[in-house]
Amino acid sequence: MHELGITRNIVSIVADAAKGRRVTGVTVDVGKLSGVMADALAFCFDVVAKGSALEGAQLHIHEIEGRARCKACGAEFETPALYTPCSCGSRDLIHISGEELKIRSMELEEAA
Repeated sequence: MHELGITRNIVSIVADAAKGRRVTGVTVDVGKLSGVMADALAFCFDVVAKGSALEGAQLHIHEIEGRARCKACGAEFETPALYTPCSCGSRDLIHISGEELKIRSMELEEAA
C-alpha cells in the first residue's frame, strides 16, 4: 500500500509548513487517474498524524474526475481510466485532469 508512504509525506510536509502550530485540517486533491486510493489515504491519516502537529486534524479529500482531449479529433471527454479510448476510437489522448495529487490547503489553530 503506497498510500501509507504518501500519507507520511503529506503529514511531514504540512507539519513543516505549520512551523510548530497545531493543524486542525488538511485539504488534499486526489485525481481518480493518479493511482492513489482516496479511501486508503483517509484510513492511514489518523495513524500517521498521531503524535504530530496534525494529531486530531480533519483530512478533506477532493477527488478530481479524469478528463482527456483526443489528439485525433479534438474531443474533450470524461475518462474513468487512463486508457479509455475516445468515441472516435483513438487512444492518443492528452490528460487534462485526474492525475493530481497535491496538498491544497491547511487550517491552523489560532495562536494564543
